[in-house]
Amino acid sequence: MTSDTKLAFAHPEARALASAPAAPRDRISLRDHVVTAEIGAFQQERGLTQRLRFNIVVEVRPAPAPLDDDVDRILSYDRITEAIDGELAAERLNLLETLAERVAERILHEPQAMRVFVRIEKLDRGPGALGVEIVRARASVPVQSDSEEALHPLLAFMSNDVIAAGDLSTRLDRLQATGLPVIVTVGMPALAPPQSAQHITQRRIDLLAIEQNAWILAARDRRCVVVSSRTEIDWAMKHGQMVVWAPSKIVLDAVDGPQGSPRDAVALAIWLSEQLAAQGLELHGDIAAPAGTRVPVTHHPL
Repeated sequence: MTSDTKLAFAHPEARALASAPAAPRDRISLRDHVVTAEIGAFQQERGLTQRLRFNIVVEVRPAPAPLDDDVDRILSYDRITEAIDGELAAERLNLLETLAERVAERILHEPQAMRVFVRIEKLDRGPGALGVEIVRARASVPVQSDSEEALHPLLAFMSNDVIAAGDLSTRLDRLQATGLPVIVTVGMPALAPPQSAQHITQRRIDLLAIEQNAWILAARDRRCVVVSSRTEIDWAMKHGQMVVWAPSKIVLDAVDGPQGSPRDAVALAIWLSEQLAAQGLELHGDIAAPAGTRVPVTHHPL
């Protein structure tokens, strides 16, 4: 076995040492840290948890002053495990590569961290461990602009009666005139979708039925763009597009997703508005919102 091959399968600490500059940095490491999470792109990985093993090495800059045995002057091991827990709690992910990137990015935002080696392995997908390993340095972390303000959209739920009515474009005109980013949500179509005896299967069918209804609405007004991911929503809002939400991806990927059936479309719209810290939620049609929502709700009947 060549030295390169040995190094490829070595612990990240050995790789950090082998690639260190002439004046090696101090390193802290997390070895064989196992957590349980739902992750994976395959259908059989949805709804099930599996074990993930993390091995992480962080190269840190020298302390600018004597440590004086003060934990506040070092990069604590807790910050590494918090980075893992934080990213796993943020949303359900399909790829280990995405998780590794986000954990590395979070660690490199710590002022002491200069370079990080992240290895993540799935322990329950076969007879061995399947995983990825990445190396990221501080210079590769995107710079966050402090001047960039978060966008807080206005959400509008459109009932089927409104979608079919002749004044849909007029309602959209008024929403656009507010100058706020607009996200339109819809519910189930009038025609009932296929029925399944399995709850998980029915949930997917219902979400896909809502997405079909979203495309029906979008076809009635050329301003409307159907989007499914948080990244697409953010991009569309920043570029002034009127969004119609296709909910499957965000709902199924959410760690703490909406409770109840997708057929409660108003509850689904409220959940999204709270996730996006919306400025308000408009209910268009003869519908009502439950009490206790954290987002201001207004009604616009037929």
